[in-house]
Amino acid sequence: MLFKSKGASARRILSTAGATMVTWAALVGAASAQFVGAPRPGQMGMSEAASPIMREMVFFHDAILLPIITAISLFVLALIVIVVNKYNEKANPTPSRTTHHAGLEVAWTVIPVVILLIIAIPSFRLLNHQLTLPDADVTVKVTGNSSWAWTWSYPKEGGGGFEFQSRLLDQATLPAGKLRLLDVDNEAVVPVNKNIRVQVTADVVGIIHAFALPNLGVRIDAIPGRLNETWFRAEREGVYYGQCSELCGKDHAYMPIVVRVVSEDAYKAWLASAAKQFASTSAEPLRVADATATR
Repeated sequence: MLFKSKGASARRILSTAGATMVTWAALVGAASAQFVGAPRPGQMGMSEAASPIMREMVFFHDAILLPIITAISLFVLALIVIVVNKYNEKANPTPSRTTHHAGLEVAWTVIPVVILLIIAIPSFRLLNHQLTLPDADVTVKVTGNSSWAWTWSYPKEGGGGFEFQSRLLDQATLPAGKLRLLDVDNEAVVPVNKNIRVQVTADVVGIIHAFALPNLGVRIDAIPGRLNETWFRAEREGVYYGQCSELCGKDHAYMPIVVRVVSEDAYKAWLASAAKQFASTSAEPLRVADATATR
């Protein structure tokens, strides 16, 4: 009975994995002309870049950090192997009494400083590009709710004047082609190749969230009473998935973020449609130039 039970469990696991792969393949096939910014089964490495900031992040990680980390790890491994083989009791019965070596002291002080400087220069440049917001084509406000949902506000100045909540779809009745734990009932929509300013906060209950869209290089805290700002420019039309990345409570794992990037004409059509759909709610005015906005 034990072997039968293990066999059944293995079949269930394989069946679940196969269903996931089939669902993903169907989704990608149905949207072959549209980029889907979501994790892939078995994926390793960073998310595929779809914005200038994310491309710079990927380059910084792959071309600068990864080689440095690899070289340091191999160097330390080599030192460990040398020490184990050369300075064990059998190979070196008379231990060295050396207590100070000026050359080594200078080397292990100067070399780390040089490595940190090599990392710091592109790192500061990347931070500057992230934190210096360009002139915005579209501004939206995103509020993390204590009910573990996101509220999107589109101001009247940009043709909106409405807001809506975005919640995880019911997983028990998940429609075909939708991603488990990622798709939502109301997607946010923005135009492609436009600078999108995102103002992020949380409601007054006191829970801190974090707004993150990996493919677009966005990750910023949503803090009650504080208005943080970030930006992105999606270079490809498609659907981009993110999640709350701050441990915020019992439903932290059920706060996905979905942004659909469309053409400018499609965005204008969506604005008109959404204004009617969410006519019962109005967007809170966005104080873009306020000194209280922090970056």
